[in-house]
Amino acid sequence: MTTAAKLLFTGQTHVTSGPDGAAHANDGSLDIKLAQPHPAAENLFAAAWSACYLGALGLAAAQRKVKLPSEPSVDTTIDLNNANGAFFLRARLDVSVPGVDRAVAQKLIEAAHGICPYSKAVHGNIEVTTTLV
Repeated sequence: MTTAAKLLFTGQTHVTSGPDGAAHANDGSLDIKLAQPHPAAENLFAAAWSACYLGALGLAAAQRKVKLPSEPSVDTTIDLNNANGAFFLRARLDVSVPGVDRAVAQKLIEAAHGICPYSKAVHGNIEVTTTLV
């Protein structure tokens, strides 16, 4: 990143563990109780990535002057795996773009990965499968 980068947003949370574990955003936009025995970071990551990806999908559509007749959705699955004592993640994004020609929708979901900062962050680091549903 260059020093000329313009800061657009900063997300900040406070997370606690234990029987009363929770995640709270400092701006009040997030308040989640974290179920035990663990906070299921994979669920949190899936939700955050999904939200980012949908924003990127909307931007990809706008850049290509594609009108989205209804709201797209994404079901994101994050798998926590272990092989030979090493933990790693795999991801599946099942994306619905209703009312858009299938070929156009496919191009949009591919373009969204090039826009979404979460997709960029994991690119080449974890196995990601994206499916138009």
